Amino acid sequence: MNTAVDVADVSKRFRLYHEKKQSLKERVLRAGHNPYDDFWALHGITFEVVEGETIGILGRNGSGKSTLLKCISGILQPTEGRVMVRGQLAALLELGAGFQPELSGRDNIYLNASLLGLSTKEVDRRFDEIVAFAELEQFIDNQVKYYSSGMYVRLGFAVAVNVDPDVLVVDEVLAVGDENFQRKCLARIKEFQDDGRTILFVTHSAEMVRQICDRAVVLDKGKVLTVAPAGEAIHRYHELLVT
Repeated sequence: MNTAVDVADVSKRFRLYHEKKQSLKERVLRAGHNPYDDFWALHGITFEVVEGETIGILGRNGSGKSTLLKCISGILQPTEGRVMVRGQLAALLELGAGFQPELSGRDNIYLNASLLGLSTKEVDRRFDEIVAFAELEQFIDNQVKYYSSGMYVRLGFAVAVNVDPDVLVVDEVLAVGDENFQRKCLARIKEFQDDGRTILFVTHSAEMVRQICDRAVVLDKGKVLTVAPAGEAIHRYHELLVT
């Protein structure tokens, strides 16, 4: 089968600058030293996802899950290594990411869908379905800065799944939605699976991984502990939680 996502030896470094005020003595002592510390959020991450596969990303808080998805989505560039994605990718990552708060929900649909490659005519054709899926008919002409976190998630997911991406990337923002909307999202994800699309998502729910994932990647401190079938990866994840 063809590879949909190829993550090859990816590492990501952030520079943490020293922001606190320093005395003259401290500045003299630190003269010639870097004004920052290097923090490596990812270390040599390597795995492949084949077309039509659903992959879960598991790990404790701070393990690098969200940074990895941002590298895969092209929001961040790896410091080392490379990421290859075959086909169109749609991502639902940080809450409100990609939305312009001063614009209405209507305008944000057109803006986000156009950034994902849809023409205005295509958005016109899908607009009602996007709004209905998001359950925002009464609020679609309000500025999104007045939306609740749940409304943000509903709108973001509705746009992402209605641009018909080849690869769908979802961070754990779905946990913000209510149970009914989560069930709705899972039903749409299963439709994507039936259509042979590729899905990567971060979750803290081992049960969700067990239900819908073919395999899972377990991260710890920015490194891959295992890439394995869902059941085996969940077992490794549970071992990690008790260490």
